[in-house]
Amino acid sequence: MNNKQNLRNIFLGLLGLLFSSVLWAHGGAAGTDTDQCKFELEPNHWIHYTAYQKNYPGDEFCGSLPDLNSMTQLVFDYQDVRYRNMAVEFEVTKEPEGTRVFFQKAKKHKQGTVVLSLPNGVPDAGKYLIHITLLKGDGGRLDAHMAFRAGTGAPASTGSMFIYLLIALAGLYVLYLSNEGFKNKVDSYVKGSTSLK
Repeated sequence: MNNKQNLRNIFLGLLGLLFSSVLWAHGGAAGTDTDQCKFELEPNHWIHYTAYQKNYPGDEFCGSLPDLNSMTQLVFDYQDVRYRNMAVEFEVTKEPEGTRVFFQKAKKHKQGTVVLSLPNGVPDAGKYLIHITLLKGDGGRLDAHMAFRAGTGAPASTGSMFIYLLIALAGLYVLYLSNEGFKNKVDSYVKGSTSLK
């Protein structure tokens, strides 16, 4: 295989990674078995959770929120239609002391999506717990809890850096194919490094 084919294969492999939905879905997790942003209400019955913060409009969060005292939205999606007919109560507490920072009394959400707005976010860095309680028609309750940390600082943007790197590599590959002088320099460098082995 010559150098041109090697570069082409590397480029195509990187391009395939970019468009791989498995890599980008919930931080590399696919399906509810590996999705860390969920509450299990009953065996195989879930509520999916995503958090958003004002200073990071394009980012989704789950187990950690970067900012304190910042507009925060918690979004819950029912993955089972039967929960849409149940009243659900939401509470967020600071742990380990259990201090309530948010509460929404039980009500039905027929659309299957609930958006909770915390206008001032959470006040202190540390661990918090989301409590979800679904009230069944027979008087029973389903309780679920999920922890998150707040005040963790700006999230790492490795995904964005990977995309920029891939675009740069694609540009270099196009330059390699279209510019004879650049191509000759790369080919001579590759031949020189392989002859040293």
